[in-house]
Amino acid sequence: MAARPYWRGQIRLALVSIPVEIYSATKSGAAVAFHQIYEPTGQRIKYEKTVPGIGPVDVDKIIKGFEYEKGEYVLLDEKEIEGVKLESKKTLELTQFVDSHDIDPIYFEKPYYVVPADDLAEEAFVVLREALKRSHKIGLGQLAMRGREYVVSIKGCGRGIIMETLRYADEVHKAASYFRDIGDTKPDEDLLDLAQTLIDKKTGKFDAADFHDRYVDALKDLIERKKKGKTITIEDDKGSDPRGSNVVDLMAALKKSLGTGGSTSATAKAPAKKPAAKKPAAPKKAAAKPEAKAPARKRA
Repeated sequence: MAARPYWRGQIRLALVSIPVEIYSATKSGAAVAFHQIYEPTGQRIKYEKTVPGIGPVDVDKIIKGFEYEKGEYVLLDEKEIEGVKLESKKTLELTQFVDSHDIDPIYFEKPYYVVPADDLAEEAFVVLREALKRSHKIGLGQLAMRGREYVVSIKGCGRGIIMETLRYADEVHKAASYFRDIGDTKPDEDLLDLAQTLIDKKTGKFDAADFHDRYVDALKDLIERKKKGKTITIEDDKGSDPRGSNVVDLMAALKKSLGTGGSTSATAKAPAKKPAAKKPAAPKKAAAKPEAKAPARKRA
């Protein structure tokens, strides 16, 4: 395998230890990197590490320090930090198993691939992988890397195992503080049917390759046009409101979104409800009243 493992150690389940290697499952996507430029000369701005009263300093003489009081630091070098003893630096002990749907997706942070470290570890690795798949469970434990200890989960995935770092409870904002002002109003059933039909119409299998960063594409296009000396027209959107400034007829908007090509049962239901809306037939009742009054005048 060409990539270097992000972590080497062992997964421990009771008395069973499985040597493994962990690799990052993700990579940085396409991005446009900008530098800060001094406009009058077109030169790139540089930054130097300096000490007040001393000036620029040698990077090799910089160490880490923890500020325990204003201007007072405890100094630590890399060897002292690496010397902190923590079993989870080399061992991921599985201490609990939970149903896969028991963990809110908001807690999942970053995925990693887990593979057996050698041929001897493969048998135990495969047993753990298949046991996780068959039980529909994910294993939980703690692992130290990147200068901190993470809660992690593992689950079977194809021929291997996926490990994901999890956020701690104090790293996640409570949803209630954001959603408390949303009312308990029940949606109109007709609107709900139309919305469900629209969702069904757009439902398909997820393929990550179907999506790409259109903002990066637009930036690259802008850069190419600037390189060629083309005039760039900037559209003024100061007056636009991202929330929309027009009052929207939700029923009409949903029906228009579905278009005329929908053939689902829910789509057929919606037009069928139109005659029911015309039942009051107010004009006919109004015409009947004058006929009742006419005979009354004759009697007079």
